[in-house]
Amino acid sequence: MTEEDRIERLVCEYGRMLVRLAASRLDSVADAEDAVQDVFCTLVSKKLVFVDPEYEKAWLIRATINRASDLRRRKSRLNVPLDEARAVPDDAAETELRGREMLACVRALPEKYAVVLHLHYYEGCGLREIGVMLRVPAATVGTRLARGRARLKALLEEESL
Repeated sequence: MTEEDRIERLVCEYGRMLVRLAASRLDSVADAEDAVQDVFCTLVSKKLVFVDPEYEKAWLIRATINRASDLRRRKSRLNVPLDEARAVPDDAAETELRGREMLACVRALPEKYAVVLHLHYYEGCGLREIGVMLRVPAATVGTRLARGRARLKALLEEESL
């Protein structure tokens, strides 16, 4: 398999998942796509080769999380006001609004909780799998998941007041 074929396989296999993961930490899909593109550019430029597909996936996830965090920190320093107020005409829009509130609350969580919540609930990863990806014991993943859920619940209750 050529290097080009390998990269194409990785983009097809993991690209959408990595964009969703980055989008859970960033404010726009375009920023998430940029983060994932940067990760794949690093993979190509450094000519990284992995012994095992699991390590390959874990590296892609870890690199995406790191890159998204870098972009988020950089954007937070810009202090650009957002003028995206619009009317909410129906139930579908209200559901979308609740989804945005949930996403905002997840983004407000510390990274160690938000990443675990995303990988578990949105990507369907098990505790051991997440532990391998993040290089922490599965018990730690379980603890972060429980604490993340508790913090998310508190944030959502606070938002509803």
